Amino acid sequence: MEELKIEVTKGASGVRVFRLLGPLTLSSLFEFQDLVRAENDSPTVIDLAEVPYMDSAGLGALLGVYASCQRNGRGFAIAGSQDRIRTLFRVTHVDGLVPSFESVEKAEEQLSKKGGA
Repeated sequence: MEELKIEVTKGASGVRVFRLLGPLTLSSLFEFQDLVRAENDSPTVIDLAEVPYMDSAGLGALLGVYASCQRNGRGFAIAGSQDRIRTLFRVTHVDGLVPSFESVEKAEEQLSKKGGA
């Protein structure tokens, strides 16, 4: 079983960036959820550039973070999804729901323009 590694950084604009390395699946999402919930006062970018695949539980965890950000008036974006992840988003109609950018920099730029909302 592949392991999920998570790197958390804070951008110059105050945006929290979660860089995921490895698959986001039922067996790996609990640490991700704990980290995202730990500090939730900043706009959030989830960097999926190094996520080869995710299952429905991983997708649900991402949508949970998105819903939490929406409820609390905080910005949220996904960055750098690989083809397999983009296909999952398209098939589940998440692609039209969740703001998605090709890079963390573009996502951060967009979130900082909105003043974090």
